Amino acid sequence: MARKKASVDFEQSLAELQTLVERLESGELSLEDSLGAFEQGIRLTRDCQAALSQAEQKVQILLERDGEISEAPFDPAGEDA
Repeated sequence: MARKKASVDFEQSLAELQTLVERLESGELSLEDSLGAFEQGIRLTRDCQAALSQAEQKVQILLERDGEISEAPFDPAGEDA
């Protein structure tokens, strides 16, 4: 359940970040609103980077064998197994 929640949080943060970027690029925000949106975007970017870093660490742990990391191809069909 926690894995599902983390995935939803990441996806939601990424969608919010995309919306913020579109609003900033539109040029219709005041300077004050632009700064607020930029600050929120920085927070969302850091959240997304942290989630990706955690995912990468989990993948490395799962691939670790006898103290060494072994490379394995990504198999999306085997991810539910």
